[in-house]
Amino acid sequence: MDVRELRTAGAYLFVPRPSSDARGQVAAPYDEAAFEAATGSPLFPVRQATHSRSRRGAVRGLHYTRTPPGTATYAHCSRGRALYIAVDVRVGSPTYGAWESLVLDADHPSGVYLPAGVAHAVVALEETVITDLRSARYAAEDEETVSVLDPELGLPVPGGTDLIISERDRRAVTMAEAERRGILPGHDAASAVERSLRAAALGAASRSTRVRPPVVP
Repeated sequence: MDVRELRTAGAYLFVPRPSSDARGQVAAPYDEAAFEAATGSPLFPVRQATHSRSRRGAVRGLHYTRTPPGTATYAHCSRGRALYIAVDVRVGSPTYGAWESLVLDADHPSGVYLPAGVAHAVVALEETVITDLRSARYAAEDEETVSVLDPELGLPVPGGTDLIISERDRRAVTMAEAERRGILPGHDAASAVERSLRAAALGAASRSTRVRPPVVP
């Protein structure tokens, strides 16, 4: 598996090397050893998995979880093809304001890890399903949004009238206005969440190594 840290500090792209034969293809968009080598711990204990199905032209985001409580995610495209955008909205982060866009494709599955406090957007290039593994259950009251059309960010969202954007996302404030209102995550708070998730992951891994399978006579 090839691993690359994104421009947003602490976010990673994991690209598996698929195995193919006459039947088709097998690939693993998540691999614990590769994840641990990149981040220093196994993946957080998964509290929820979600599938978001989007029609071609649908735009979701920029979304992030209020921090605290904060939520880390591990995402891959399980159907179709989408533009996936990660933006560092953690005030005080060394990469604050940095963003990166990736094309996630179910035919060439890759995984993306976003730490707590990082916002993301999805633009469906065709009918698409994005699968997220989450460190916490989704809570609508904790989700915030920044405008994916913020001209100062200049994200590569396709133009035209065919985009399908929810009214809430269309009315979202710019990143500068969100910072002025104090609704963006702080880097220190996001880092504290990451440390707690890393400790939980290492604790779960330690407990699993102490479990021994029963001896079958």
